[in-house]
Parts: sequence; structure tokens; C-alpha cells
Amino acid sequence: METVDIDGLRASVVKQGGIVRQLKKDGASQEEVTKAVKVLQELKAKLEEEVKKQEPEDTFDKATFDDVLLRKMFVVPSFEIYGGVAGLYDFGPVTCALKANFINLWKQHFILEEDMLEVECTNLTPYCALKTSGHVDKFTDLMVKDSKTGECYRADKLLEAKMDQLLKDITLSKEQRLELEHIRIQADSYTPDQLDELFAKYGVVALATGNPLTHPFPFNLMFSTQIGPEGNLQGFLRPETAQGMFMNYRRLMDYNGRKFPFAAAQVGTGFRNEISPRAGLLRVREFPMAEIEHFCNPNDKRHPKFAKVAHLVLPLFSREHQQGDGKLLTLTMGEAVKEGVVNNETLGYFMARTYLFLLRVGIAPEKMRFRQHLLTEMAHYASDCWDCEIKLSYGWTECVGIADRACFDLKKHSEATKVEMTASVAHEVPIEKKVLAATFNNRAIGVAFKKEQAVVKAYLKTLGEEDLEACQKLIDAMAANGSAEVGPLDNGKTYTITPDLVSYKPAVLKIHEEKFIPSVVEPSFGVGRLIYSILEHSFYVREGEEKRTVMAFKPAVAAIKCSIMPINNSEQFNPTVEKIGEALRYYALAFKTDASSASIGRRYARTDEIGVPFAITVDFETLNEKSELFNTVTLRERDSMKQIRIPIAELASTLNDVVKERKTWEELLAQYPQVDVKEE
Repeated sequence: METVDIDGLRASVVKQGGIVRQLKKDGASQEEVTKAVKVLQELKAKLEEEVKKQEPEDTFDKATFDDVLLRKMFVVPSFEIYGGVAGLYDFGPVTCALKANFINLWKQHFILEEDMLEVECTNLTPYCALKTSGHVDKFTDLMVKDSKTGECYRADKLLEAKMDQLLKDITLSKEQRLELEHIRIQADSYTPDQLDELFAKYGVVALATGNPLTHPFPFNLMFSTQIGPEGNLQGFLRPETAQGMFMNYRRLMDYNGRKFPFAAAQVGTGFRNEISPRAGLLRVREFPMAEIEHFCNPNDKRHPKFAKVAHLVLPLFSREHQQGDGKLLTLTMGEAVKEGVVNNETLGYFMARTYLFLLRVGIAPEKMRFRQHLLTEMAHYASDCWDCEIKLSYGWTECVGIADRACFDLKKHSEATKVEMTASVAHEVPIEKKVLAATFNNRAIGVAFKKEQAVVKAYLKTLGEEDLEACQKLIDAMAANGSAEVGPLDNGKTYTITPDLVSYKPAVLKIHEEKFIPSVVEPSFGVGRLIYSILEHSFYVREGEEKRTVMAFKPAVAAIKCSIMPINNSEQFNPTVEKIGEALRYYALAFKTDASSASIGRRYARTDEIGVPFAITVDFETLNEKSELFNTVTLRERDSMKQIRIPIAELASTLNDVVKERKTWEELLAQYPQVDVKEE
């Protein structure tokens, strides 16, 4: 059966709509207008039908999902009995354990695999560190206010919401759709004036009242505080964990035996004074993070393990395709790096490792993409940045950022503190480098610059060795004008240089050891957003006479690995239940015992709802010494609802193998006899 071209059909709807408007404008007869309107209605009906066929609606039941989260205490508002505080949430028992398992897996997948150095730095950060990093001046979002009530909104999120609303119109042409999608993608990179123009163009108003909005203005998102009782030292709650690792770079380098490259990692809490927190766990004011800072040679960003991931095909959404056809690239990571889509091997390696990790914890592959930052989004110092975005009920949501931050942070902190933050690589065979060697008239420089002569000489020497083009411009300017200005230098001053102070001549410098400020590749994981993504992607409603909700957590991250259920609440089952529990504790497998009088089917449903992957049932055959099934139990898998019969002696170790991903449920089905059990 031939597939109908939806884009072509949309174009026909737009064209016919134009015909109808033109007929009305020209004063055409009622018969002509009615006929044209009928054609338009038929085209719209056909388009709606084809959209349903080819682009099936997401059947995610948000209302039921939210009910389960609250009812089962996955996530609840903080300080709920006082009415709650926007942007603050508490995790209940299941989500607490889910988060702990997630972080343990993250540490195994990244820290252990890459021999990273884990640190734990403070939440409180002094003003000086965040001033140097740029957060004091630039860690802002653009805010608008309701012109009448004063209610605050984050400007880019209002624009995104408006684009989402407009994109629901199935009659949009391909070009119109691409334009709206493009605006949505770069909503957070517009200037205040550009946002103001877009608000006027698309009719963006205050959500609650429909009132006009003020002109956008920057709002700093850091929580400010005073450190110490005197109030002389200003500080902030950290907006990211990265700065603590940069502060400790030298000590980490020494701890690592000066071996290079290396990586540091940290799991901790970040804080953002969000303008208008919405969308549950996606926009909060206090959030768990897991960040990696991989320090590498800026001139050599190869990765020794890149070959292990070069074959992987990731869903890449390059900036060219975002601004073009809106489609994902189908390239292996090796091809992406080779063709320059991804800037370097180290960046590509961490993108691929992130992809594998997210699959491992339960993120649906068809709802994941890696979106490259547009040039308008990129920090001026960055080489390349990609966000791993996950499709949720709220739309595509950034959950992991993987950025090549170049040398920016270490360089800035080194300049501010006068503390050297470098690494070096020894060359067995010296590298020959063409330079312009400086010769100084020390007497004249001493007279001209006195105590500041060392700063000037260091700059002029480095200029001839590191930036030949700029050095030649200095030489030419002195020859043409008799002097040239340099600076501002590290001390903030500008100096006049004359030919009698310094001269240059070509030379060859033999480099036995190369010293440099490291580049940093930073994968940054929003743990709270990823936990929420796991919750959404794991949730479904099981069809049947009585629809039951299920959380299909992967065994490795599931809070409770299994439940133990005696067939009824008779005390005769207690010793066996306790024996099984002891074996599970030996392997550190969390379990839940349910010996209530409810039917076994209802008890299964209760554990399915909180994501328990396996259920152990102790029945009469388990206790019957004359039965060939003596000392065996049934083991039920949550999603397939299939059961096997397994000896108690093998139960805990087998479950441990499945949880540790050494065995699969399919392998157990082949190994042990299946049991046909009707759930009621």
C-alpha cells in the first residue's frame, strides 16, 4: 500500500486555505466559497487521518502516571503540609533507592571503567571563585513579568510553550513547521530584543492572565548567602559541581602521579533560583548532579578507548540538520568524528559511553537524541557541545550536556590567583618549533617599566614563541610608527613598546617538554531529570479486565529487586520466608515481604506498581517433603508475567546474576521449568 506524503498533504491544505480566503476577499458567490470550503474540509480530514496512521499519538497517560507518583510516594512536594514550595520536591523510599542504584551504576560505568578520581566538594562557594568563572556576571536567564500582576516568567520557556501550541496545528506547511521548530530549539539563545520581537510576532502573553509582558531582562539564578557571622565574605550555593574540581586540579594532578590525561568526577547537589519552576522534577531549585571533568592535551584529543565505541550509531541531531531538514543523522561515531560532525575523539567517546549508560538504566532508545548546540548557543570559549535530549510528556528535554570547554576555566582561575594550572608532555625526540626569539635591552626596560619589567618581558617573550602572527604585527607597528601598544596584560595595564626595548629574530626552539593548560571535556548529568525520565519511560498500564499500572524498572536500577510472597498468611511459611530473606541479604538484594491476606494476583499488582522486577512465591509444594518440588519456589518476572520453578538453594545467586546483568530472564526460562499460573 502506497504511503501518502504528509508534507505534500499539508501543503495542499495551506494552498486550499489560501484559495478560500482569496474567494471571500474577492466577493465570490456563496456557491463558489462553499465548494472551496468543502474541498478544504476534505483535505483537512484526510490529513488528520494520515497523521494518525503515520504519526500515532503518544498514548502516555499523564494523569494516571502523576497519580501513581504521588500515591506511591515516588515524588512528593516538599513541606507539603505547609502548602509546599515551588521547585522543591522530596523523594520517597522507592525513588531514594532508585537514585542510589542509578548513582552506583553511574560510578561503575564511568569512574571505575575510566579510573577517574572521585572528589566531594562543598556546596558553599565564595564569591571570588564564581566571579572568575563568569557565573556572577553570566549565570542568568531572561525574565519577563506580567505587566499588571507582576508575576514572573522565564522568557524562553514562554516562547517554547507558544511554539508547542502552534506546532499542534496539523495544517502547517513543512516550511512553517521547520521555522517554528527552529525557534523552539534556539529559544534560550535569543537576545532580549529578539525575544521581544518574537513575543510580539506570535502573541506571547502571560500564561495566567493573558496580560502583556514586560521587556525581557536578565535575572541571576544563584542563591546568595553570607559566609561567617561578620558578613564580610559573600558566597553562593554552587550552581554546578565543576568548579570544585577545577579548584583541586593541582592536587588531583599530583595524586595521579602527574600522569596525563586524567579525569575527575563528582556526584553532588546544585542549586538554581529558578524564575518559575514548572514541569515537576525537570525545573527545580535544588537538584542532584553527576559531573566529569576529563583533562586532556588541547593539541591531542584522541582517546585510547575510542575504537571500542567507534562502531556505535547514535541518534545525532547536528546543527546543520536542525537548521535544515530537521532529521537525525545516521552515522557511526567513528564516521561522525572523521567527518567533523563531532569535534574530537574524546568528546565522541563520552557521547557514546553516555548513550550506552542511558540504555542500561532504562531510557528508550527511540526517545533519545544528541543535539548539537547551535553557534548562537555556544559559549565563546567552547569547541563543541552536545546535549543528550530525552522525549518526555513535556517534550524533548535536555538531561545530559557533553561539552568541550577548552582551557577556559583553568586559565581564568590561574590568571586570577597567579597559581599555575598546567600539565606537560615529554617528547622522546625533541620537537622543533619556529619562533621569533626576543632580545631585551634590560637597562632600557628597567628604566621604562621599573618593578613591572618582569610582566612586560614575560609577555613579549611568550608572544614570540606562541603567537607569531601577533608578534610580527608588533614588529611592523614599531617599524612604521616608532612604537606600539600591548595589553592589557595580566595586571590589567597597557604598555608602549619601542624598538630600543626589544628586538626579534627568527630561531628554532627545541622542545623537550611541552607545557600547556589542559582542555576539559565535561559530561554533566542531571540526575533528577534522568530519574524522572526513567520513571516516565518505565510506566505503562497493563491491559485487562482491571487495568493495572506498572513501573518496568530494569533489575539493575530497581529499588526493590524482588518480593517474597507466601501463598497465604499461615505461620507455617515463616521459616522458609526468613531463610530466603537471609540468602537475599547476603547478596545485598533489597526485597519486600508481602504475607497479607490479599489474593496472590493483587499482591503481584502491588509490587508491579512500584517496579519490583521479580516475585518469589512460597507455596504448599515448597514445604511438602514428599513432593519432588520440595524446597523449590516459583519466580515470576514482572513484564512477561511468566514464572519458573527454581530450587531455593539456587535462588539468591541466580537473582544476583540477573541483577548484575550476568544472566537474562530469557536464559532462566531456558534453564528452569516454566509454571503456568493464572493471576487473579
